Amino acid sequence: MEKGLPLGKITPDLFKEIIYPALGCKSNDVLVGPRNGVDIAITKIGGKVIATTTDPVFVVKEYGFEKAGWFAIHILVSDAVTSGLLPKFLSIDLNLPLEINKEELKLLWNTIHRECASMGIAVISGHTARYTGCNYPMVGGATVIAVGEENEYITPCDAKPGDDIVVTKGAAIEAAGLFAATFPEKVRSAIGEELFKEADKLFFEMSVVKDALLAREIGLREEGVTSMHDATEGGVLGGLYEVAKASGVGMKINIDDIILRPEVKAICEKFGMDPYISISEGSLIITVRPRKTEALVKHLRSNGIDVSVCGKITSGSEIAVEGPGGTMMLEHPSTDPFWGAFAAAFE
Repeated sequence: MEKGLPLGKITPDLFKEIIYPALGCKSNDVLVGPRNGVDIAITKIGGKVIATTTDPVFVVKEYGFEKAGWFAIHILVSDAVTSGLLPKFLSIDLNLPLEINKEELKLLWNTIHRECASMGIAVISGHTARYTGCNYPMVGGATVIAVGEENEYITPCDAKPGDDIVVTKGAAIEAAGLFAATFPEKVRSAIGEELFKEADKLFFEMSVVKDALLAREIGLREEGVTSMHDATEGGVLGGLYEVAKASGVGMKINIDDIILRPEVKAICEKFGMDPYISISEGSLIITVRPRKTEALVKHLRSNGIDVSVCGKITSGSEIAVEGPGGTMMLEHPSTDPFWGAFAAAFE
């Protein structure tokens, strides 16, 4: 591996050094362009705005192609819905490994089609091929497009001092869910049958589509939700850091108020992961005007989504995290511990 390039996403410093200064020609129609920690772009087109987001198509064949297809499409759409706009279109590139056969491709694609149809998304373009050198799980890339009015969208740049910080489902949902799905016997042996059953249920919680679509219903911007961001690499604390930096605000966070499920805690302890900085697709970070916090929490819980209020947006730039050991100033976790633990579990 090239010196200075971490496993997983590049660091904020590398993004600023290499990617951010070189973004092609400038356009006044780009309202929100590429920024570290901001997973969506907002562009004006024909009197509307579109939110776009691009990610790898991540297919883990060991889950079975139906579960793998569900996971792949929900990861893609989860970023788009944090814009507060409704997802409408998908452009997808599949660079498939030589080992995939017709029946597997059919099952994978029919699952993607079914989930897109259920979310109101039309597939509008793409590329499908098998190539030497392509391997699971990264088998291509895709862009999801959400559409709305210019006064409707939100981004992680829009959190405001005084907002409450809300997190759905808790920490390390994806880390624990992927371990249970990928290494069932190892996890069962490590944490016991009862906790394993709970961890196994996490698979279909690795999506923030439902969370974000419910959150937008209480109102956006000054009417309620000011920003949403899904906690992927770097976990919940990494996601909180990204929102703070994108919005130019500080935070006061109580780590004990972030939900840590028993099965998640057990897996993270057994496999050497800090749950608060481990990958957590399925955990949605929401900032909300305080007069709407109670309504937001009630609306999410009444629709089966566990949620907690874990902090406050402040003026300034300090991100203070209070925990059992006292208060620390948060820095971005440079490397997500999930990847090393996941690789070690394969050995």
